[in-house]
Amino acid sequence: QVQLVESGGGLVQAGGSLRLSCGVSGNTFSSYAMGWFRRTPGKEREFVAAINWNAETTGYADFAKGRFTISRDNIKNTVYLQMNSLKPEDTADYYCALRYGAWMERPDYNYWGQGTQIIVVS
Repeated sequence: QVQLVESGGGLVQAGGSLRLSCGVSGNTFSSYAMGWFRRTPGKEREFVAAINWNAETTGYADFAKGRFTISRDNIKNTVYLQMNSLKPEDTADYYCALRYGAWMERPDYNYWGQGTQIIVVS
């Protein structure tokens, strides 16, 4: 009953910025945390950022700190990931995920989006 749809990916020059959106639809019957993960061929899915239900707590991977910002709008049922100073190594498929309860860095979430591709070129 819950669907997540990411958007905002694309091709960007190194040093540039992108803003990803993740729309949440369906019956979210309790408070939930939202997370962003990414996956590159040949690498395991890795944590990027997460935010709790009321945006009072957030968490970031080391590579994301100072460059990426996660936020959410519960009225619009949307979570965002602002990515600045992008690097070629940020190239990956990015996924949003929903977890009932507290966020965590492990990919143990209840629902996942289909992903959106980001390619950073030099």
